Order: sequence, then structure tokens, then C-alpha cells
Amino acid sequence: MLGLVLLYWIGKYYYKLAEKYNRSRWGFAILGIATYYFGIIFFGLIIAVILEILAPVFLENLNELAFSLLSLPLGIFSTYSLYKLIEKRWEQKYVIQEPQEFPESY
Repeated sequence: MLGLVLLYWIGKYYYKLAEKYNRSRWGFAILGIATYYFGIIFFGLIIAVILEILAPVFLENLNELAFSLLSLPLGIFSTYSLYKLIEKRWEQKYVIQEPQEFPESY
């Protein structure tokens, strides 16, 4: 259940970012969720290989819940990194026009 809430918030932030810069909102919401899963898989494999080299028996005795909790911050990190990268590139490329205020003489 908590995983679904996390996916909702990831999708929501990417959706809002794409909406702000007039991009495909649902496409970027799905991109954010896919990035989260990719980060978990990619960094999880890297950690598993390193742990297998350093302590071969450690992974066999590691609980599945503990490994999931270990990979959770890595997925969030990859999602946040991509979000900031996209935001920075779009800020440089696009100028957001703020609504102009009318003078008080009207």
C-alpha cells in the first residue's frame, strides 16, 4: 500500500513539471514511475554484486524486506536526480511567462 502512495507522488510531481512546461503530462508521469523501478533494479544489482564479492554469505541470509528497504532510497534517488535534470534543462530552454498585472489606472 505504501508503495502505491509513493508511485502516486512520483507520478504527480512529474505530471506537474510537464504541465508547467507544456509537455506530455501522462508521458512524463509514466517516465517518473519507470525511472523509480529502473533505479531499484539497476542499483539493486550493483549492490548485490558488491555484497556478493565482499561477503558471499550475506545475501543468502538477508531478509527480502531488508533488501527492499535498502533499495527504496536508491529508487527515490534516481527519480529525484532525473526530475532535477529535466527541470534544470527546461528552465534553461523555456522562459515561463507570468501573467502581467494591469496598471491601477484601468
